[in-house]
Amino acid sequence: MRQPDTEAIAEQVFAALADPTRRAILAALASGGPATATDLAGRLPITRQAIAKHLALLAEAGLVAPEPGERRRVRYRLRSAPMQVAQQFLAALARDWDSPLEALKDHLDEQAHGSG
Repeated sequence: MRQPDTEAIAEQVFAALADPTRRAILAALASGGPATATDLAGRLPITRQAIAKHLALLAEAGLVAPEPGERRRVRYRLRSAPMQVAQQFLAALARDWDSPLEALKDHLDEQAHGSG
């Protein structure tokens, strides 16, 4: 089986994190541990139905995992793997930028000192 594309995973993570409501949900799960949509609605100024929609998108991005609980209640737990993939993607991107940026800096320094 082929490894999932790192860039595609990172793109899903970035899209999920672009929304402030989803970031608030992730923060609530990080600080309070696994929770149901109802639990989160009690902690955040958002309806349970809106939270459920955001949780579905977060689950699709792999950032949360639904776990069946008691009385058919689904609890959501954070998953760090997709976030780690996104961090690795950003680190690789930063490394790719470092060399051209250093070359540009050197060129500009030469221009500044050569024309003075």
